[in-house]
Amino acid sequence: MRPAVHQACLLLGSNILPGKNLSLGVDLLWQKVKIVQISSVWQTPAVGSAGPDFLNMAVLITTSLEAGELKDKILRPLEAQLGRVRSADKNAPRPIDIDIILFDGQLLDPNLFRHAHRAVPVAEILPDYRSPRGEFLREVAFQLVESSPIRLKPDVPIDRHSTAA
Repeated sequence: MRPAVHQACLLLGSNILPGKNLSLGVDLLWQKVKIVQISSVWQTPAVGSAGPDFLNMAVLITTSLEAGELKDKILRPLEAQLGRVRSADKNAPRPIDIDIILFDGQLLDPNLFRHAHRAVPVAEILPDYRSPRGEFLREVAFQLVESSPIRLKPDVPIDRHSTAA
C-alpha cells in the first residue's frame, strides 16, 4: 500500500540574516519533501517586537507525513539546524521560523487572514483559498497590502529548482 500524499502550505520567515536563511531553508526542504510551488519573498516589520524586519515566503509541498510528524521530524529539526532557539519570547528575532499554515486544505493558522506577512505570500500560491467566512485569500491579501507596510523583495535569491512558480 502506498503512503498517503498530503499537501501542506508552509510559511517561512526570518529576521536574522534573512536572505541567507530563507535560501538555506528552502534548500534543506528540497532534500526532505517535494516542493510544488514557491512564492515571492516579502519584507515586513517585525510583529510583536522592535526587532529587525522579516522576510517571509510561502512554500507549497507534498509529503507522506501527517502534520504533526512533518513538524516534529522535518520542520523543527531544520529550524534547529539553522540556529533557531525557542525562548519565552515568541516574537524574538530568529534565523528561521517555519509554520504549517494549511494542511490538506485545512486552515491550521487562523492568523492567515489577519496579517499581510502571512496572507500575501500564501495568496500567491493559493489565491482561491477561502476563509471560514467565505472570503477569497487573494481579496483579503489585497486589502491587507493596502493597509500594511509590506513590500516585494525580488532581489533575494531562492533556488526554485523545477517548480512552476
